[in-house]
Amino acid sequence: MVNTFSGEKPRQVIYFVLFRIAALFSVIVLIFVLLYVFRGGMAVLDWQFLTHMWSHRDITKGGIFPAILGSIFLGICVAIVSIPIGICTAIYLNEYAKETLFTRIIKLAIRNLAGVPSVVYGIFGLAFFVVFLNLKTSLIAASLTLGCMTLPWIITASEEALKAVPMSFREGSYALGAPKWETIRKNVLPYSFAGMLTGSIIGVSRAMGETAPIIMVGATFFMDYLPASIFDKFMALPYHLFILATQHSSQHAREYALGTSLVLILLVFMLNLGAFVIRYRLRSKKEW
Repeated sequence: MVNTFSGEKPRQVIYFVLFRIAALFSVIVLIFVLLYVFRGGMAVLDWQFLTHMWSHRDITKGGIFPAILGSIFLGICVAIVSIPIGICTAIYLNEYAKETLFTRIIKLAIRNLAGVPSVVYGIFGLAFFVVFLNLKTSLIAASLTLGCMTLPWIITASEEALKAVPMSFREGSYALGAPKWETIRKNVLPYSFAGMLTGSIIGVSRAMGETAPIIMVGATFFMDYLPASIFDKFMALPYHLFILATQHSSQHAREYALGTSLVLILLVFMLNLGAFVIRYRLRSKKEW
């Protein structure tokens, strides 16, 4: 250690040690949380827990299949609602819109919306989608609400992916006489798609883990049937976990809450792993 930093200034050594401590602390906390959830959740994780309907009278005789299915439906609907709108908005702002004061205000507003607490989106969804549009508390109302919450993330990630494509790609296409849309479609989007997709999936993953908005606009703790349409209520893993951890009277509620947490983590992990694989495959095809 002494030989490694013998030529550096003491201040740089102190900063390096602080950064290393912060990184180690973050990793240790993450590992501790994962081990705690994994150890507690594995005690109840079996085929019945994953595939059976929830038993409200005796939670040990049922499963969380409706909550898993509801979370998957919610993630699919949020992706359908938010990803196309988010990517199109990013393309317009980055490729077509002129850099004016109005455009800068819009971009600033989008970035600020990404930091708004999720419960605020829940109140907005309740007032606009549930009451004003009369969608009632349903899967579609929850999807639209979470879609609005996810949009700033997708727009920002897509914009950054578009900016990462070198300007020379566009200039070369223009020099050959290609119109703007053809340049974007053939010389920009293929190289920014990996970043767009990664940001979109991370945004959808975050939406699937939210509890506060779906409490107000459609999720329920217990249903003895599966949702038949997007206008039905639904069960979701985050809300199910919240009730088990805070309000349920069963003596087994704690271990079943950990089991639900483990399933939710695995679901989000699989989504992120899919994004990583797709991004890796697309990046390996890049020639720059």
